[in-house]
Amino acid sequence: MSNATELRAAALENKAWPYEEARKLLARYPDDFPEGGVIFETGYGPSGLPHIGTFGEVARTTMVRRAFEAMAPGVKTRLIAFSDDMDGLRKVPDGIPNPELLRANLGKPLTQVPDPFGTHPSFGAHNNARLQAFLDGFGFEYEFLSSTECYRSGMFDATLLKILANYDAVINVILPTLGPERRATYSPFLPIDPVSGIVLQVPIVAHDAAAGTVSYIRPETNETVTVPVTGGACKLQWKVDWAMRWVALGVDYEMAGKDLIDSVLLSGRIARVLGAEPPAGFNYELFLDAEGQKISKSKGNGLTIEEWLDYGPPESLALYMFQSPRKAKRLHFDVIPRAIDEYGDFLGKYPGQPIEQQLGNPVHHIHEGTPPAADLPISFSLLLNLASVAATDDPARLWAYVARQAPGTGPATHPALDRLVHHAARYARDFVVPTLRRRAPTAQEAAALADLDARLAAVGPGAEAEAYQYEVYEAGKAAGFENLREWFKALYETLIGSSQGPRMGSFIALYGLDETRALIAGALAKDAA
Repeated sequence: MSNATELRAAALENKAWPYEEARKLLARYPDDFPEGGVIFETGYGPSGLPHIGTFGEVARTTMVRRAFEAMAPGVKTRLIAFSDDMDGLRKVPDGIPNPELLRANLGKPLTQVPDPFGTHPSFGAHNNARLQAFLDGFGFEYEFLSSTECYRSGMFDATLLKILANYDAVINVILPTLGPERRATYSPFLPIDPVSGIVLQVPIVAHDAAAGTVSYIRPETNETVTVPVTGGACKLQWKVDWAMRWVALGVDYEMAGKDLIDSVLLSGRIARVLGAEPPAGFNYELFLDAEGQKISKSKGNGLTIEEWLDYGPPESLALYMFQSPRKAKRLHFDVIPRAIDEYGDFLGKYPGQPIEQQLGNPVHHIHEGTPPAADLPISFSLLLNLASVAATDDPARLWAYVARQAPGTGPATHPALDRLVHHAARYARDFVVPTLRRRAPTAQEAAALADLDARLAAVGPGAEAEAYQYEVYEAGKAAGFENLREWFKALYETLIGSSQGPRMGSFIALYGLDETRALIAGALAKDAA
């Protein structure tokens, strides 16, 4: 990679979306940057476990952060991973042990709900630990902040008092968006009842900016209770809460899903009421399932991050997150192989590209400016076809083929390729092999296959892939296929059992000449039958 000066000049002109986003931060501070640096934020609701959307938001935000650092070298940046763990537990999540323990504590802040797993002081602390382990596992650089700790420590007190002083102006931002019944009871402050410990959604009957308090009527006793808005005695409704922490933490950049566009606008208006500029950012599109429907955690119609990582490396997932973040995309098992091969293609091109193209190459952003050396002599799709035809999920058997095609490679010397071998074995076992259906060839196809078999025998074993590929072409042309795509489709359908497949010369070299001829013999036997 070039020096920092050359990198900065190229970054300032680059059209890749992280640089476009980073330029918003340059425009935000035309004269000088804050002494505390530029602050990025991602939010997390710890009533559930981190998921593939959590990865996407942190990965994309990190890409923008690094793009900004290239444009403004020397400027300090921070990424805050904020957990809204003071939110009241609204329902018992599915699949949780000891659900009765949670049911008995509905309405309490997540950090006051006992941990049903029995490993942490609270349910919120358990899920916060899972979040941090999740982020650490991917090597993200971030600072974790707990809503509970921020409220209770007084970090938010000054901004909470400012909201109380602007109570009517803040309410007037929200009220037009509510129905008549909700408007009658809405308050930005949610008292945490000192007796029950529950986060109450009750009307505020009085507020005193000078005293820093709000009053409400306790539902069970009908008595008026007055509590401070500071020190963790209240929390805020989430749209106001979002604006409050933007202001209190000085957040400069935060992205959010398309479903939160209205909330971003409302929270931005509240931030301006408080005398602050809302953060820059953009709204990314949501993921779709195999049928094009919006993914829903409650429906369980999405692809989990654990499932992706069973079948592909994290770099392939990061590439998927990088590409077209403002476009709705299907998130299903069948997108994984393409993402893996595209990652390999981008990685292979990177060293030979000029700096302008490197900065637009996804691997530059995936690896924060320092991609590893390319170490993938065989594509994932070819490995997948090999595992499918060999009908094996044994990585050792696949390596026997790979080592023959790429001498000198092995699990110890090529760890990236070894990971792909394991992923290909699992993916082929679960998604490809069960769908393969080899058909009998037509008369024209059978004649072409017999001719190809003779041609391959004449070439002999151990030849280069190009030599085999040449004979594949020649056999198709000799058989009279006007469109050679039909010939290749016939090869895939009769030899592999799929309508699509690999470059045949490469496949033959990898799978082996004798093994390929055995496939041809099997197809011709079907024709004879």
